[in-house]
Amino acid sequence: MHLIMIVAAIIVVYWIRCQWTQPQATWNKRWQYALFLFFFPPLLIFMTAIAVICMGPQGQMSGLQTGWLSYVLAFISLAFCAILCIKLAWGGWQSVKSARNCSLVDVAGRQVRVLDTGVPFAGQIGFWQPELVLSQGLLHTLSPEQLETVLAHEQGHYHYRDTFWFFWLGWVRSCTAWLPNTEALWQELLALRELRADAHAASQVDPLLLAESLLLVVSSPPISSEICCAALGSSHVDRLEQRIEALLAQPEPVPEVQLQSWNSYLLAFVPLVTVIFHT
Repeated sequence: MHLIMIVAAIIVVYWIRCQWTQPQATWNKRWQYALFLFFFPPLLIFMTAIAVICMGPQGQMSGLQTGWLSYVLAFISLAFCAILCIKLAWGGWQSVKSARNCSLVDVAGRQVRVLDTGVPFAGQIGFWQPELVLSQGLLHTLSPEQLETVLAHEQGHYHYRDTFWFFWLGWVRSCTAWLPNTEALWQELLALRELRADAHAASQVDPLLLAESLLLVVSSPPISSEICCAALGSSHVDRLEQRIEALLAQPEPVPEVQLQSWNSYLLAFVPLVTVIFHT
């Protein structure tokens, strides 16, 4: 019976992921749509595995005998996810340590780490309290006015805690690379993350100047991971085009997260209800 639960969950998540199409809608609708398709399937699988572990390898459920196979599969999947999380956390911590080895200087009244490289780079590196890192190349390339737009963009990433939340979303991505449209949804979320930071910056600085700074930064190859680093640059051409178009148009305001938008995720916890039917 537990094996039937696992197979049913996999069929459901495959069907949900196959519904993905690139939407033409507002930022808020695109974000909710992409986040649901990206996060709900692995959450359903995760809850199914936890339910199987809680019920154990012995007993009956709805008159059907349970066995060790489903229990072992659930345990291996959870252990695999835990190992991936530790691996990503270790890599993120190494990035934080490297950032903290950079010299700390005052730039436009803000304390930032300066990376000794000629490649233009600006990014938040870390988790909940990330370090703002700028490169020597960026400081030499941009004017003070352009640099102010970069700092405003990075403040947007800090405001929304993008490094923290995208660490966990990056973990989900690693755990569910075998599901359809994982990479497409990941790229959509990254694009929306940058659009949100751009909109935050555009409310404080000249959007055209920010677009100009963006073009100067992305002309160089990326030098960081996108999981524990939220950077101004983008190596994805479509993402860059979206950002420039959004900045040239009137920036779309980003609404506050509404609690009711998370109601649909409660369906992923349905497998836990089956525990009461196990004897």
